[in-house]
Formats: sequence, C-alpha cells, structure tokens
Amino acid sequence: MIYLDYQATTPLAPEARTAMLRWLDGPEGAGFGNPHSPHRMGRQAAAAVEVARERVAALLPPGGRVLFTGNACEAINLAMRGSDGVRKPGIAYSAIEHAAVRDTAMALGEAAEIPVDAEGLTDPAAALPENTGLVAVMAVNNEIGTVQAVAEWHARAKAAGALFLCDAVQACGKMAVPVADMIAVSAHKMHGPKGIGALWVRDGLELDPQITGGLQEGARSGTLSPALCAGFGAAAQRAAERMEEDAAHIEALWTRARDLFAGWALNGSAEARWHGNLNLRLEGLDVNRLMSECREVMFSAGSACASGSGRTSHVLKAIGLSDAQAKSSIRLGFGRYTTMDDLERGASAIVAGAKAQGL
Repeated sequence: MIYLDYQATTPLAPEARTAMLRWLDGPEGAGFGNPHSPHRMGRQAAAAVEVARERVAALLPPGGRVLFTGNACEAINLAMRGSDGVRKPGIAYSAIEHAAVRDTAMALGEAAEIPVDAEGLTDPAAALPENTGLVAVMAVNNEIGTVQAVAEWHARAKAAGALFLCDAVQACGKMAVPVADMIAVSAHKMHGPKGIGALWVRDGLELDPQITGGLQEGARSGTLSPALCAGFGAAAQRAAERMEEDAAHIEALWTRARDLFAGWALNGSAEARWHGNLNLRLEGLDVNRLMSECREVMFSAGSACASGSGRTSHVLKAIGLSDAQAKSSIRLGFGRYTTMDDLERGASAIVAGAKAQGL
C-alpha cells in the first residue's frame, strides 16, 4: 500500500513506539503504574509524564503550560467552553476552521464567521462583531493546507479585548507556532500515538474544567496514560530535531508532485501553504470511482473527519468552489516517511484512474 493521507494521520515514529513500550510493561517490567499514585511506581510514571510535557512544550511558545487531553477536539472544547466565563460571549472563527471549532462556536451561540478569499486566506483586518470575546483562526488548514497570519490575528484579538485560540494540529512539529492565548495540538498528526492531544494555555489564563472528577490536569480530569504521554513526547522531540530536514524533504516531494499532476487545478494558495498538503481537482472526476480503482493508494476525498457524511466540504465551498468542483477534488498528504517512489507510483495510479474516466 502507498500512504498519501498525512493530514488524516501520520505513521508512528519508531522513537515514539520505543518510548511507549516501557510504560506498557506488565508486572515484571513494572511500567504500568498510575502517574497519580504516591508510591515509587506512580512517581516514576509521573516523571515520564512530565518529561513528555516538557518535550511537547518545547514546540510551543514560552510563557504557557501544556495540559494533556484525549485528543485535539477535546482540547478545543476545553479552550472554548472553559473560557466562557472570562470573556465576552461572541465567538469569531474563520470559515475554514475544523468542525471542532465551528460546531462548538455554534453550540455556544453568538458565532460569527470570518470569510476567506479564493486562496483560502483570512484578512486580519476583517471586521469583528463588537461582542467578540474569542477569535479562532487555525495555523494550517487540514483540507487545503493554507497557512494563516496567526501572529496578526493574535494581535487583532488582543486589540479587541478578545482571547485568541489557534488550532495548530497541522502545524505543530512542522513549523514554529506563533503565540496565542490557547493552542490545540494532537500527537497523531506529528508521528505520535492516537488517543492523546494537548492544550497550551498562556500563563495567567484559568479555564473552567469541562470534565470533572479528579482534576489530574488541573482543568481536566482523568488518569493520564504514561505510554501515550511518552509517545507524544518522543514524537515532539524527534519533530524538533528533524524540522528542517523534514521540511526540505517535503518541499522536494511537493515540487515533484506538481509536475506529476500537471493539468490538475490546485485548491488553495500555492505559496501560503504547508507543502505537505496537495488538494487538487479535475473537472468531471468521479472521486468515489477513482478511490475504488486505486485501492492500493491511500488518499482522501476531503477531510477525514467529514468523510462518509455526503456533505460538500465547507472548506472548498468557502473558497468559492461549486458543489461539482468540490466533489471532483482529492487531497494528498505526504511527509517524513514518504519516499519519492511512493509519490510517483501513487500519482501514476491516480492519473491512470482519471484517464480511465476519459479525463
């Protein structure tokens, strides 16, 4: 199989797997301790959690704390719902935010959408409603890869007396993450394990817990998994070490991919974009048929979170695509472990599949 769906999830880094194994050991290895227990096994597990926390924090701005969560969706909900009592009620979010932001904003009420242009970019000078207490703009879009002016949005929110939330799931470990009030990240989008995310919260900002119980993370309850934390930490450390190397590799893949898909239209900006994301369309393409014929190539018809819903991608509609154009689009994602041969063989199969449709 050829894996070209890095926006959906990334392969587990060997370093992350190795780091996790110790904390999955049974009685003989004694690595299964509860990190919230006061005895020696518990203290050892707690120490592993704190090492992981420091490694994840190293990818994020100084002046804040990292709270481990079950995933990035939980981190986003904690940020939006947990800050409800310390801000004005209005929430402004970009038109291409992840459903975790969009749905939560609409559930909380008084939500306003910030438009994007045809390249998928927001304008930090766009008008905000007077009651805006939270602005949410993601760093890198999960469907079309566009990179937003996060630092400018943070300054704009601050000037408006609002908090700023950044979904950095697709950015963390790949590029520097600008400062915000709250930043959501996910381990499995940066070669860590599934089942763990984190919320970075700037110093001085207190959130109301949304999961009550033991409050092990202060604003979040639940026993932490030392194995998942250790895997996340190891993945973060490796990402920091390889950031420039990974970026250079991905740039080479992007350049080759643009040649391989000559004649296909690019969705979103070519420049203000993470080049590990290639969202393309070909007029008249039957994507379902293409995916059926290219079963050995793992790619996406859109955001994995919305796949199977039957709904047209809100991101592709926000940049002005018609339903037909959006439904003739595919998303390819590549990264650290993608070889040039993987890309070329995958592209060859996809292009052949499109030609079989007479395109």
